[in-house]
Amino acid sequence: MTEPIPVTRNVDFGVAKLMPDVDRECAWLLMVDGAPQSYVDLDAPEHLEFEYARRLGHVLDTVAEPGSPLDVLHLGGGGLTLPRYLAATRPGSRQDVVEADRALLELVVEHLPLPDGAGVTLHSADARAWLEAAPAGSADVLVADVFGGSRVPAHLTSVAYAREAGRVLRDDGVYLANLADAAPFAFLRSQLATFATVFEELVLIAEPAVLRGRRFGNAILVAAHHPVDIPALARRTAADAFPARVEHGPGVKHFIADARPVRDEEAVPSPEPPDGAFGIG
Repeated sequence: MTEPIPVTRNVDFGVAKLMPDVDRECAWLLMVDGAPQSYVDLDAPEHLEFEYARRLGHVLDTVAEPGSPLDVLHLGGGGLTLPRYLAATRPGSRQDVVEADRALLELVVEHLPLPDGAGVTLHSADARAWLEAAPAGSADVLVADVFGGSRVPAHLTSVAYAREAGRVLRDDGVYLANLADAAPFAFLRSQLATFATVFEELVLIAEPAVLRGRRFGNAILVAAHHPVDIPALARRTAADAFPARVEHGPGVKHFIADARPVRDEEAVPSPEPPDGAFGIG
């Protein structure tokens, strides 16, 4: 059997590299401009390697009865890790993936093809433009994992964007976002304040060291119009190889403090991560 070899290709927004994992036979790491974007195991799509992806997976596991199919909109495609995960753990789900980088999508589909019958439809488009054109009440879950380089684009951080997310979600729907920041958390706090203008329930999931301001890192934002199953989520995140803390209610309000919602005209991208901030989790 031939050993898999790395693949490097210029894509629309940088240089992408697919690197085989020497420890897992059919697993690949996707890098774009040197930053890790996705990890995919073709033989075990339910395996989530990155810490933030596992935390998103924990939320996805608790938003509905185990195994029941969902209608999911993914903003940001990468290696299609979470669409593969949901196709495996919630068969019959209908998923739309919106990725601005068409050449990146083509690279991923060519070398890391989706399984037959995955129920995943791919679209090359700007995430916000797609969201604004999407039908109201068409999704059970909206997953936002959009990074331009290593930063969340500014136009995906405002109240107007949050309102569009709320419009597209069903009444019992859940919004999930992968964000990144460091103390004093100006970006993360403003995002919570922004989504609090649209959603009644907010949850923040992150490693304790990140929340204590000791290092730059990922944080998962969960927003809904109904209570989230905090005990189930807390159990799953606490049992992870890299345990995370689940903040909600008064804890989230305290974290937001005096941060203000973000308007389109004042929106800025998430902060540039320091070198080496995104090691492989």
